[in-house]
Amino acid sequence: MQIKHISIVLLFVIVETLFLSCGSKNNKDFGADISSDPKKISKGKELFELQCNSCHNFKQNAIGPSLNGLTRSVETSWIKSFIKSSRKMIDAKNPRATALKERYKAYMPDFQILTNDEIDALITYLHIYEETSIVKIDSMVSIQNAIKETIPFSMLKAQLQLIAQVPTSNNASPFTRINKLACENSSGRLFVNDLRGFLFEIKNKKIELYLSLKELMPNFIDKTGLGTGFGSFAFHPAFSENGLFYTTHTETPGSRPADFTIPDSIKVKMQWVVTEWKPNDPNASQFSGTKRELMRFDFLANSHGVQEVAFNPNSKKADADYGMLYIGLGDGGAVQLGYPKIADHHGTDIWCSVLRIDPLGNNSANKNYGIPKDNPFANSLTQKKEIWAYGFRNPNRISWDNSGRMLVSEIGQANIEELNVIESGKFYGWPIREGTFMFNPNGDFNKIYPLPENDSIYSVTYPIVQYDHDEGPAISGGFTSKGVLFKGMYIFGDIPTGRLFISDLNSLETSSPIIEEMKIMFDNKETTLYEMTGSNRVDLKFGMGRYGKIYLFTKADGKIYKLKEN
Repeated sequence: MQIKHISIVLLFVIVETLFLSCGSKNNKDFGADISSDPKKISKGKELFELQCNSCHNFKQNAIGPSLNGLTRSVETSWIKSFIKSSRKMIDAKNPRATALKERYKAYMPDFQILTNDEIDALITYLHIYEETSIVKIDSMVSIQNAIKETIPFSMLKAQLQLIAQVPTSNNASPFTRINKLACENSSGRLFVNDLRGFLFEIKNKKIELYLSLKELMPNFIDKTGLGTGFGSFAFHPAFSENGLFYTTHTETPGSRPADFTIPDSIKVKMQWVVTEWKPNDPNASQFSGTKRELMRFDFLANSHGVQEVAFNPNSKKADADYGMLYIGLGDGGAVQLGYPKIADHHGTDIWCSVLRIDPLGNNSANKNYGIPKDNPFANSLTQKKEIWAYGFRNPNRISWDNSGRMLVSEIGQANIEELNVIESGKFYGWPIREGTFMFNPNGDFNKIYPLPENDSIYSVTYPIVQYDHDEGPAISGGFTSKGVLFKGMYIFGDIPTGRLFISDLNSLETSSPIIEEMKIMFDNKETTLYEMTGSNRVDLKFGMGRYGKIYLFTKADGKIYKLKEN
């Protein structure tokens, strides 16, 4: 049976009706029409485990709220209608649906592609969980509105130019899962990957397949969660000489022994793998060559995995940073699944970190890569030698600004999205901080709190800019402009909503740089990415080409745009 895609937002939004509903909870009539057929429950469990459990559980609020008791608190017919088309209900001004949209500032995608049987099966599985209460209650007083100021509009506008349309990789929405756009700097060749296992080259507005990773990796998987599959790629700065490039992807658990493992008592959900590729001819239009594995990680969930690989584009051959590969690792869902110690390790473990390795070296434990001698913990007996910085929930994008500072965007839990300036050896807060606020990894994940009076003893390095979920639920990390119009400005956005942001990270006018939103212009008309994609979920991402040209693209429709900067 083919399992159709279910958005991580789906159950997150639906279950919030527990708190927004005007009706009484545990009404004896709610759920009376739901089947108890074991076959339906099994089918629903399969749907849930493949697509939903990275963000939801039945014990505690996670990325989305606990699903315990959902079907006994909301009318079944309402849940089904909302799954099929949340936007139709919002447009019809359904009070409950409208309240959800106002709270989360984003639409849930319509799921008319799901059959009635699939929706019934999912609801049947959810119905076996009866309680509605949250298990863990915090005694501390939480902050209700983390950032009261709203993001203003900039005087600058973003002029977009369509440059390519990526071919569909699926016959149902999302039709593409394009995730990263980058170039090979010496030649300027421009590439984009699809999470479903493809690396494409963009040539004169046409898309040509360069590498089918899924065909060369027999244990490759991409069907669990929004961030799994072919995650990222990066070309070695000496690619024109050595022909080397690097990728990350997910495989089935136990495909091979992992270099970094979680405790035996915890079930492994998948493995992330970093691979080196060497084409026979670096100039060839299609890959043919060899590959070798650098490192492999076990993860206990299908979220927050190996988000990014990147080389410092500013480094020169004489620099110590030249050819050093940076790798962003999230917490793998450890905190939301009840294993905060996997994340809260003070550098003694590998997850929640930005790693820095020498892919051409061999002094690591597995001898497949090197530990740079200037890594902050290179000589440590207790901390992982590969770590450059740590304390990240989901470090989804790595870039460098025009002054050479390393920037990492961090997707938050339920309140704060942030951008960090990275310094070696520093701790960036997760899982005891979310943005500039305290977070309790053993409490209610929807809540944040004021910093404690003794905050300095925790040695947390805080973000340079942040915004809360009144503005958008997931930061899309971007790049610092080298063009005339936006020179020195950091261009980024919000993934689901497609809002486009700009910030002068060198601003001295305030203690913290401000974020502004840019209006979007396309074909000389003001528009939004919602309108341009025709989708409830934009899935906005950014890329950088040769000479610092900034691109943005949308998974929803597979279109790639160039930002006009002159």
